[in-house]
Amino acid sequence: MNQELLKWIRPEIRALRAYHVADASGLIKLDAMENPYSLPAELLAQGLAGLSSAAINRYPDPAASVLRARIAKVMQIPACAETVLGNGSDELIQMLVMAVAGEGRCIMSFEPGFVMYSMISCFVGVDYVGVPLAADFSLDIKASEAAIARHRPAIIFIAYPNNPTGNLFAAEDIERIIQLAPGLVVIDEAYQPFARHSFMPRLESYEQLLVMRTVSKMGLAGLRLGVLCGRPELIAEIDKIRLPYNINVLTQQTAAFALGHVDVLEQQAASIRDEREHMLQQLAKQGGVEVFPSQANFILFRILQGSADEVFNSLCAAGILIKNMKAKDGALKNCLRVTVGAPEENKAFLAALGRAMKR
Repeated sequence: MNQELLKWIRPEIRALRAYHVADASGLIKLDAMENPYSLPAELLAQGLAGLSSAAINRYPDPAASVLRARIAKVMQIPACAETVLGNGSDELIQMLVMAVAGEGRCIMSFEPGFVMYSMISCFVGVDYVGVPLAADFSLDIKASEAAIARHRPAIIFIAYPNNPTGNLFAAEDIERIIQLAPGLVVIDEAYQPFARHSFMPRLESYEQLLVMRTVSKMGLAGLRLGVLCGRPELIAEIDKIRLPYNINVLTQQTAAFALGHVDVLEQQAASIRDEREHMLQQLAKQGGVEVFPSQANFILFRILQGSADEVFNSLCAAGILIKNMKAKDGALKNCLRVTVGAPEENKAFLAALGRAMKR
């Protein structure tokens, strides 16, 4: 490669590392917060049969009208709000940051938090400010107030529950931030099916508030579908940035079908919540481990005896893939994160972790 060509790539992009997705071939996959359950065989057959009528030779409905109407009903989006869809939440985050990008503007969120807020800010060329959470991973309101006053962020992203820590921030702290924010506040509710708390009803109270959801954690991760909800005037501006036909015809049809059977997805979420509580109890009994509370479909824990790298490698050798936070210091030092899987997967993980901690 002629190195002269690379000079055209922005230095901040060249300095980045691409988002890494681990190879899970042959492993029990508990690293990506996926729902371990597929649709029941009968429903799956119905959905696949329906796809035979999909006009894949034509462009999809650019507005995804049928799907958006189904989402509005299932997610109980208030009448005051409108929606725009994205190819996953990542595209919606990108659209939001692009919409506000400008000289002297910045994006704000909280650390440790979802890495795509900072990465996409870098992609777009917008400054990013990460406000440290308190020691217990709650919002540090004094630090947040000071950061808002100093930086005047165009957007504040708040993950609710937070990723990777799994906790729900206090609703009154979030409302304080909304009230102080000079710009938009986006509540990212990717894990809402497992927390069952939402700021969706508050869209009626705050003009600057946007709520983001996804169907990924509901068991439809392969469809790549995110939803942004807010006042129609704001959504109309964000929609201008959306690329035409960003939600393909197969996703539109499959998601509309699956959400028509949302009771099945809700039953799966209930099973995952039950398994999460069981795993929290079992991990609390495991010596040498600090376990953090979770209202999501994953659990963050710290290795107190030995290193997280050693435990991670031992689990991989046992056929189980979880997430290594790879933090040598800071809030996530020596931490690992495990997705709540099906009962037999969780049992295998707990057994393998017990063996790894005895080494």
